[in-house]
This record gives sequence, structure tokens and C-alpha cells, in this order.
Amino acid sequence: MIPVQFYLVISTLLFFIGVFGFISRKNLIGLLMSIELILNAVNINFVAFNRYLFPEQIEGYIYSLFVIVVAAAETAVAMAIIMNVYRKFGNETVKSIKELKN
Repeated sequence: MIPVQFYLVISTLLFFIGVFGFISRKNLIGLLMSIELILNAVNINFVAFNRYLFPEQIEGYIYSLFVIVVAAAETAVAMAIIMNVYRKFGNETVKSIKELKN
């Protein structure tokens, strides 16, 4: 059996890679991928803690599926916004979104 520390280390690495990508990227698609990494780190934690703390219950898996569904909806809406920004400005940077405010 794989120890829970392994899952926590992988989850922590994914989370901090996602946070670093979110802070350092200027491309909207890169930001979206960073958010997905963060959400996947959360899913790993849900499943790992459910497996080790309550192996006979499935709440962790249900929460994980709920996060996946919300992430899919968020990705669909974000991609629609990114496509409209690209059509209007010809690029998909964060600066383009800031120009929409004016």
C-alpha cells in the first residue's frame, strides 16, 4: 500500500506548480491550465484522505467528481470568453482583458 505522504507530496507539488503558473503567466490559456492543476491537487487530497480515513465511505470520491464537473463548466465558460477576447483583440493576454474594462 502506498503511504498517504506520497499523495500529499504529489498534491502539494501540483498545487504549487499551479500557483506559480497562475502568478507568472500572462496567457489566458496558461492561467486556465494553472487553475486546473490546482483543482486536480484538491481532487488528489479528497481521494487520498477518503481512502485512508474512511475507506468504506465514498464522500471523497463524490466531492472529487463534483469538483471535476464544476471545473469542466468553468473551462467551457472560460474558453468562450478567451475566444471572444481573441476575436476582438487578436491575442489572448491578460492585458486584453484589462482593456475591456475601458
